[in-house]
Amino acid sequence: MNKSPVMLPPDGHNQRLVDNVHPPGWVNPEPLDRYNLVVIGAGTAGLVTAAGAAGLGAKVALVERHFMGGDCLNFGCVPSKAMIRCARAAEQVRDAGRFGVRVSGDVKVDFGAVMARMREIRAEISSHDSAERFREFGVHVFLGEARFEPPSTVIVGRHKLRYKKAVIATGARAVNPRIDGIDDAGFLTNETVFSLTERPGRVAVIGGGPIGCELAQTFNRLGSEVTLFHRYSHILNREDEDAAEIVQRRFIREGVKLLLNANPVRAERSEAGKVIHYKIGDEARSLEVDEILAGAGRAPNVEGLGLEAMGVEYDARAGVKVNDRLRTTNINIYAAGDVCLRYRFTHTADAAARIVIQNALFAGRKKLSALTVPWCTYTDPEIAHVGMYEKDAKALGLEVETFFVEMRDVDRALLNGEAEGFVKVHVKRGTDEILGATIVASHAGEMISEITLAIVGGVGLKILSGVIHPYPTQAEAIKRVADAYSRTRLTPFIKDMFTRWLAFTR
Repeated sequence: MNKSPVMLPPDGHNQRLVDNVHPPGWVNPEPLDRYNLVVIGAGTAGLVTAAGAAGLGAKVALVERHFMGGDCLNFGCVPSKAMIRCARAAEQVRDAGRFGVRVSGDVKVDFGAVMARMREIRAEISSHDSAERFREFGVHVFLGEARFEPPSTVIVGRHKLRYKKAVIATGARAVNPRIDGIDDAGFLTNETVFSLTERPGRVAVIGGGPIGCELAQTFNRLGSEVTLFHRYSHILNREDEDAAEIVQRRFIREGVKLLLNANPVRAERSEAGKVIHYKIGDEARSLEVDEILAGAGRAPNVEGLGLEAMGVEYDARAGVKVNDRLRTTNINIYAAGDVCLRYRFTHTADAAARIVIQNALFAGRKKLSALTVPWCTYTDPEIAHVGMYEKDAKALGLEVETFFVEMRDVDRALLNGEAEGFVKVHVKRGTDEILGATIVASHAGEMISEITLAIVGGVGLKILSGVIHPYPTQAEAIKRVADAYSRTRLTPFIKDMFTRWLAFTR
């Protein structure tokens, strides 16, 4: 009989969550003689693989040691976006005066209520990923530790699951900061921060990448005093520089303290909290906070699976080695999701799982490299991107032409008071072929899919220019970019011919 892991705090919402994704007393089924597919890990990649394969009639076993739903449901996308929405609401109330809405007194945030709302919604969504639901799909769900045993068996407790093909979908976890004394001082990661019930007064966030930036802005808006440490000269340094600059200016304006080019070297407990000792250049400094939040980097879960015995090559940082069809160095074992992918996003894991189903079950030839992957950082404003950056295109020897429209030139953005940002599209010079795009806007993640669809469908800016967009919408910025391209087709010769024609027809 299974013993459930603990999800803190132990309230009704979390109990409902656990009842769905790691039910107390769950009894693993008696295995079949052989499965078409054994999937290890019930995060997004594992769930999509198992459900999709079972739906096609395959005999499927799914193994999960912790919580079904993986990071996305339990410690990532779902809880973080719930908090981000509350933080945005608080900021909108503070900013209401410029819309003629008078709010008297200070804006009070009930942090406990914010976190309770998050737990309630997470529990509601958890039914989608529940063990019972997947059993109804015809999947044999096994809760427990999985380990490979040659030549083609996965061991889960006393059960032996024999397979034709197997899939490793064990995901990734937060990397502990390499700071002396950090373990003794104590710190939060994405796996523990959502268990908070009281707002920390002072928060140090380690890492100015997407996770660190999202949580830094969120805690600041919810009332914490936030300091963000980043080793580089600019936050979100892997993003488009113009985009990152807009978000950095917003952070500074909202009161997030940025320590750039900063290297935390040691942490310790103090009577009033925790102290981080750090360096900027050769200058040594220190900062006292109540909580340290590690938001820098993730490591693939490859330990303890017995991969060596199966001839599956892996790297502790990059994860399981796969080819373009997501097959490992063992011809009968595939991998999908954060354990093997460069882009560790829920939607990429979903797409990779669909490739694995076709290739593992039907000897398909679907390729990971054929995917066009968009992504979004959910700061305010959001940064969404798809395809190549200009530097990527130049590295491939492609000449690029860039079309750019600022959101302040879009009526709906002005009306909404959301004029910070832009749409930037790179095309192959001399054509309308879209190579990549970056959008900075309050809802950039909702806008980027139009350009993603254009890239996937081979649709260029010429066609986008003829697409009617409802007025007024912020997505009209995309049409304006396309119109900017169309105007470049009016060469001096064509303009002269057009002028002559108009004169002739008078």
